[in-house]
Amino acid sequence: MIRRRLSLLLAGVVLASAFANVFAGMPPEMANKARAQAAAPATAIFAGGCFWCIEADFEKVPGVLSAESGYIGGTTPNPTYESVSAGDTGHAEAIRVTYDPAKVSYAELVEFFWRHVDPTVKDRQFCDEGSQYRTAIFYSGNEQKAVAEASKTTLERSGRFSKVYTQVVPAGEFTVAEDYHQDYYLKNPIKYRYYRTTCGRDARVKEVWKE
Repeated sequence: MIRRRLSLLLAGVVLASAFANVFAGMPPEMANKARAQAAAPATAIFAGGCFWCIEADFEKVPGVLSAESGYIGGTTPNPTYESVSAGDTGHAEAIRVTYDPAKVSYAELVEFFWRHVDPTVKDRQFCDEGSQYRTAIFYSGNEQKAVAEASKTTLERSGRFSKVYTQVVPAGEFTVAEDYHQDYYLKNPIKYRYYRTTCGRDARVKEVWKE
């Protein structure tokens, strides 16, 4: 146990030294910004149908710190579950993922997203129909935009699907959903599993991706 602790301590010292050497070669302002970016969590927003399910999927990814269910992409202020579900607001059910960029990259999250949705249908996912269940990647900033667009282009050019309906659009205001929707799969495991199974989500994903 002592030997293991010493090994971990030594590894931490070596890593810290490596980062110090990298930052030492930068102008002070750039180094400070790089340090902040390396230490700070980042966020990503995805719409993949029912937010209970896509939240549950992403919270299992190593490096993801949390996922919040919410609404984005509409025009009506202060959306609620009832108004969004009725299709009256233009919003999509979505999740905001908070992650550690040192452990998982945005590009890896985008690839994970693809393989947990059906991108071949418009304004629906599995048993849920309507634009509120559309698939979309909501990017923040030019770096996320470039990654998301390149990933979609690669998928389209692969010939795997005749058409990819998933949108790649800028992120607007994200409204966190009501508390009872957060971690629904943990709070209501039986109801959640029944819904996910009867909606055919996993079966359809397996059929679409053949993986």
